[in-house]
Amino acid sequence: MIRSHPHYPRQVEKLHRITIYSRWLLVGLSWLTFGAYGIWGLRQEIALWLDYFTWTAVRYGIAYNPLPSLCLAFCIGMSASVLVWQSRNIIWGLPARERYRLEQQVKRIMAKGPNHPLWKWIK
Repeated sequence: MIRSHPHYPRQVEKLHRITIYSRWLLVGLSWLTFGAYGIWGLRQEIALWLDYFTWTAVRYGIAYNPLPSLCLAFCIGMSASVLVWQSRNIIWGLPARERYRLEQQVKRIMAKGPNHPLWKWIK
């Protein structure tokens, strides 16, 4: 049984840390790609908002530029979801279901051995 291994809790913690870093990497990449496109697509509206900010200008800027607005909404949503997820884990700890999922994933990684791409990261 892998639970009897002395490094097992440390491996689960390492896998959790890898999950955190990969989520933030995804958020960063989405801001660099989709976020940059969204800001570039709304650059004229943003200039108008900086001069004369009204909610009507924001509404029309979003309504008449749906793709850049959707890109920015995606980036904001991803950032918010990762922040809420990580805050929940910091405040209340890992839920039992997520800890179980990480334990099962560590078992699969250790069973596969050096052939698994995450093996050297959690070993």
